[in-house]
Amino acid sequence: MDSSKFLVTGANGQLGKALQAKYPNAKFADVGELDITDQEAVDRFDYSHVTHIINAAAYTNVDKAETDQSICLKINVDGVANLAQAANKHGLILVHISSDYVFNGKNDNHTEDEEFSPISVYGRSKAEGDKQAMQSKNHYIIRASWVIGNGNNFVRTMMGLADKNISPTVVGDQIGRLTFTSELVRAIDHLLTNQCGYGTYNLTNSGAPASWADITREIFKTLGRDDLQVTDTSTEEYFKGKSGIAPRPLKSTLDLTKIQATGFKSTDWHEDLVKYIKTEDQK
Repeated sequence: MDSSKFLVTGANGQLGKALQAKYPNAKFADVGELDITDQEAVDRFDYSHVTHIINAAAYTNVDKAETDQSICLKINVDGVANLAQAANKHGLILVHISSDYVFNGKNDNHTEDEEFSPISVYGRSKAEGDKQAMQSKNHYIIRASWVIGNGNNFVRTMMGLADKNISPTVVGDQIGRLTFTSELVRAIDHLLTNQCGYGTYNLTNSGAPASWADITREIFKTLGRDDLQVTDTSTEEYFKGKSGIAPRPLKSTLDLTKIQATGFKSTDWHEDLVKYIKTEDQK
């Protein structure tokens, strides 16, 4: 597999940066190099030496999407439609990243074939984007949750609070698993290298599902800051009185049976959390 023939969009995001580390010879484009919402620009792009498009571009500000609907839908839906059309026209494989937010979070465990039931603008945009990606003849849709990588994210925020000796109040009724970008990249590489069947695959780190409050306790434990107390609160109470807040799915655990059946060996989120924190501490 010649990764120099990969085109990665959204190159400067958390996943894009991880893909740059894995595939340094690939073609990388952020919005300045290729605006995926511009159909003419996508059509004009030179695909003569491209075999795969890995779409890591996305609008991900869940709350802002509630009032910024047009740009969110433009990136997460129209942009994907443009890439799917290009993939079909040039006979390329499309890899697209999805989200647990395509579901309403009422099921304890979400499988790939569960019907879409988004409860926010962002969730709706990701669900509609998945439908567009499915129009590509040769596609992989990788559905992740709670992504952690090189950028602003929950783990970095909690580490910052620890540095300030703050004992936080954290939501305890949203349950799921972290997805480290290192795990996402391993899964993408596994599916492509082994030419696994096209379709949708759930992908998060493995391990027991946990709440954001529980994850915070693990972060503080890893940092040796057991002196800091984490107080649980409900999602409803946490956002009470705040405006412009998107509804969140409470149960985000994704079933990993399908991708593991291909021979993919999942990494426990606790293990990757320790590695991530150690790497961050060395910066």
